[in-house]
Amino acid sequence: MEKFERAQAVHQRLLGHFGKPQWDKRDALDELILTVLSQNTNDRNRDLAYEAMRKRYPSWDDVMVADEAELIDTVRVAGLANQKAPRIQEILRIIDKQEGSLTLSFLEMMPAKDVQDWLLSLKGVGLKTASIVMVFSLGMPAFPVDTHVYRVSGRVGLRDKEISVEKAHSALQDCYTPEQYGDAHLLLIYLGREICAARKPACPQCPVRDVCLFDTKTQDD
Repeated sequence: MEKFERAQAVHQRLLGHFGKPQWDKRDALDELILTVLSQNTNDRNRDLAYEAMRKRYPSWDDVMVADEAELIDTVRVAGLANQKAPRIQEILRIIDKQEGSLTLSFLEMMPAKDVQDWLLSLKGVGLKTASIVMVFSLGMPAFPVDTHVYRVSGRVGLRDKEISVEKAHSALQDCYTPEQYGDAHLLLIYLGREICAARKPACPQCPVRDVCLFDTKTQDD
């Protein structure tokens, strides 16, 4: 079975098991900052940090000019606050200097490749973060790969096992149509969180078991 065919089979089974994912489309700048906070932490701590920051600083302008130590303390629950807070402020300053206001609406007029390059030029923004902003806020073709997606896609057989996380982004794009990217990304995350755990995956309960290449005896990711 070719990777595209396998991916489509997996996709249909996951849709049948989990249903079509629902998400709120956020403003691109909101999504960018939220995703920076999400790096190396869980969704709960990310959300707590984001909510605390927005409560303390009502606007992005307020965040941009905030006392750095105070901002670090505000988002500490997200982890790596000493890195994330300065990075967020630097991103905001770059946008403000370039656009004269804190908005990413200008990205909507740019080709997807240029948008990706621009986002990747920001310190602390990698392919996963850029791809999340592109697909979920800007409606542009991109396939974000986090730890769950990387693990599951290797086990199921959607990518070559030896490729890096960075290369997995483009490899998985080839497995789906652009219209499927957002849903497929979320469904693979659901599978990784609820069934295909890093240790002791619940293979007997897995909806894609019949098309999966994972050998539970070797536990090889």
